[in-house]
Amino acid sequence: MNDILFVGEHSRTFEVQWHSHEHWELVYCTGGVGMFQLDNGAQVNYRAGEVVAIPPGERHANHSQEGFTNIHIRMGDPSFPYHAAFRVADGEEGHLGSAFAQAKYYYLSDLKRQDLVLSALGDLIAGHLMALRDNDGYSQPVERLRSLIIRDYAQPDFALDEAIRALPFHYDYVRKRFKKEVGVTPLEYMTRLRMKKARGMLSGMGATGYTVAEVAELCGYDNALYFSRVFKKHEGVSPSAFAGGRAGRDGK
Repeated sequence: MNDILFVGEHSRTFEVQWHSHEHWELVYCTGGVGMFQLDNGAQVNYRAGEVVAIPPGERHANHSQEGFTNIHIRMGDPSFPYHAAFRVADGEEGHLGSAFAQAKYYYLSDLKRQDLVLSALGDLIAGHLMALRDNDGYSQPVERLRSLIIRDYAQPDFALDEAIRALPFHYDYVRKRFKKEVGVTPLEYMTRLRMKKARGMLSGMGATGYTVAEVAELCGYDNALYFSRVFKKHEGVSPSAFAGGRAGRDGK
């Protein structure tokens, strides 16, 4: 599954004539804008930082007035459950674009066991596409704030209110949209991420030697007492009790 069969690259190109492939084609636009025209009459516009995925046998052409550049992958037996062409935008961190670039490098290289890396990259790219497509319903301000929280939630100096106010949208509007689309407030969303990381770290505290204060800092809290209060509110036990109970269960 998710087998990378071919990786190619277009330098500045204006037109790709009608054609089709036996396998899925995944096209990551690295520059410019353009439009895919599909045989079924549909049109898919795209720009830099977006991926267009085209299913096997779907005839398509690619046009651009200003020219585009891209990395394109043909993937056999992908694990995503889609049957029609779709487009997704990469996150602000550019993880999907990085995966495409690495796939191009390893496909063209003569490194030993490059097949192992390509197999892992195929799984990674398919996973990113599914995650991005399934979350594509978020509005621009909500997705931008989610990306910021995911990137910086574990930093003790991350100021959530300042991050919201720095967005080019009204503060209250962003908070209300976030709660409506995500189901929790931005603070609750960030706290859930921090608690998830804390549970993982506390579960292995005996092996790592971290103290509760160190776990607190690595999860974004510069005050260990406040961290303990938040953790107990969410988990029903203190961090020390959670770590001790998990250690007891693992030792059985």
